[in-house]
Amino acid sequence: MKKFFFLSLAALCANAAEYEVLDENIRNPKQTSLNGFKDTPMQPAPNEKWHVHDPDRTQPPVAEPKYDGKPVPAPKDATILFDGSNLDNWKNKKWALVDDAMQVVRKSGMQTSKDKFGDIHLHVEWMVPTGMKGWHQQQGNSGVFLMGRYEVQVLNCWANRTYPDGMTGAIYAQQPPKFNVCRKPGEWNSYDIHFKAPVFEGKELKTPAYITVIFNGVKIHDNYEIKGSTHYRRIASYSAHGPKDHIKLQDHGNPNMFRNIWVAPLKMKLGK
Repeated sequence: MKKFFFLSLAALCANAAEYEVLDENIRNPKQTSLNGFKDTPMQPAPNEKWHVHDPDRTQPPVAEPKYDGKPVPAPKDATILFDGSNLDNWKNKKWALVDDAMQVVRKSGMQTSKDKFGDIHLHVEWMVPTGMKGWHQQQGNSGVFLMGRYEVQVLNCWANRTYPDGMTGAIYAQQPPKFNVCRKPGEWNSYDIHFKAPVFEGKELKTPAYITVIFNGVKIHDNYEIKGSTHYRRIASYSAHGPKDHIKLQDHGNPNMFRNIWVAPLKMKLGK
C-alpha cells in the first residue's frame, strides 16, 4: 500500500540490521520490533479491539506452501492477460520484460489491465527478488488491486514480520491472512483470487464484495466480506462504481516480478 513514512525508534533500530534469508520462516531475531500504528481508527466489528495497521494484532501462524513455483496452466475457459511475451493487454509499457515476467520499474506507475472485470477468478504469480534491504514493508511491497481499489497485499514475509493487516496476502488495512504461506525471496508465489464484485444502486451499496484467496495452495481468506476500498491508515469505505473495472498491479518502488496472469469466470459461490 502507500509508502510508510512513520517508524518508531525501535523499528528504525531493527532496520539497521540487514535482512537475511533464513532456512525457516520464523521471525528473525535481528528484527527486534514491529512497525505499525496505535493512533489510527479502530477496526469495525468483529475486529474492533485492533487499530488499523496495529503492530500488536495477532500474527498468523506459518503454513507450509503447497505450490512448487512452476507456472500453473490456465483452464480452457481462461483469458490470458500475460504470458511473458508482451504487454499487449496492459497499459503501462514502462514495466520491463525479464525472463518471461514483467518487472516493476521504479516510479513508472501502476500497471493496469486494458480490459475491465467484475466477478472473476484471477491467477497471478509473483516474486520478490533477493537482496532487498530493510524489514517490514521494505521487503518488496506491492499489491494486486481488484477493480483498481480492493487490494491483496504483495510482500516478502519469509523471516520478516510487519503489522498483520499489511502482511503478505492481507486484504490491506482490513483483514490479515489466516496463514503466512510465503516462499523465500527469489522464489515464485501464487495467488488464486476468487472475487465477487460489489453491487450498487445509484450511490447506495446493495451488496458488498466478497473474496476467497488461495496463497501457494493454502486458503488464507474464505468468503471474506470486503469492507470497502483500500485506504492507508483509515477505515475501508465504499464509493459507488460500475460493475467492472481494471486490475492493477502496484509500483511501490520495488523490482518485484509478475508472470502467468490469467482470469477465468467465477465459479466459486461467494456471498451470503
